[in-house]
Amino acid sequence: MKSTKAFGRHYFSPTGFPITVKSVPAGSGPQHPYDLTETLHYHDFAELIIITAGNGIHVINDVEYPVTAGDVFLIQGFSEHHFKSRQSLSHVNVMYDSARLPLSVDWLRKIPGYNVIFELEPNWREHRNFKHRLHLSPARLAHAETIIQSMLEETRENAPGYEAVLFSMLLELIVYISRQYDHEASPKTVALVRIGNVISKLEQEHSRAWKLPEIAKLAGMSASNLLILFKMATGVSPIDYVIKIRLRRAATDLCSSANSISEIAFEHGFRDSNYFSKKFKQVYDMSPRKYRQKFRT
Repeated sequence: MKSTKAFGRHYFSPTGFPITVKSVPAGSGPQHPYDLTETLHYHDFAELIIITAGNGIHVINDVEYPVTAGDVFLIQGFSEHHFKSRQSLSHVNVMYDSARLPLSVDWLRKIPGYNVIFELEPNWREHRNFKHRLHLSPARLAHAETIIQSMLEETRENAPGYEAVLFSMLLELIVYISRQYDHEASPKTVALVRIGNVISKLEQEHSRAWKLPEIAKLAGMSASNLLILFKMATGVSPIDYVIKIRLRRAATDLCSSANSISEIAFEHGFRDSNYFSKKFKQVYDMSPRKYRQKFRT
């Protein structure tokens, strides 16, 4: 089956605000010209899918997932999906473009469940026959639906400032769902949960002089097993991940802090300013000094 690309410009508002919410009732046909619910497709945005009632089959990267009320999926990147069967199924799609939103990942990544659901699990699903999904209890699903209903009402009313309200509600929903992972985690997700916990700890203490054996102990794995699983989930080694955190935090400070480049480097765990400059240029294609000159507010 040929896959179709879903473009955010067809789903977001005419102004281009990159958050939209759609409720899809059971048995409904296409609701607009770009409705790809039952057509194999992938996105240039993220889509949080929450099953609210009934049963059906959701196909992701050629793997079939029997789904029921409370199941939660995040679809992003080049993941291909569609609903194969949904006659009795109702669900909500929360679509957003994370590249165009100030999602405060420095804060969100301190939540282990956020790391798992919003960053690790989609990649894991692409590389392994991984059929897990977060499942919310009826009470927790009801709370998530309350947030979603408020988002739908805000979208319909379209009152001045609705963008700020929708963004705050999206953050509330992301945080709420992220926190539920610890309650719902299963034996199948032990490795991902451990990596999510590691990432949370690295985010909280990014300037610490981490060593691989210390990180492996934190994960409850051997160093060799951690290297394999961490790279499979994130694409980089744990130490390289720490460096990415440090560079991201340093880039923010270069634009907002009056401290010298050497002081910023030291604050974020770099003990050698020349090494910091070298790594920074590899990631941002310019020196810290030029980056500060170009983006300082």
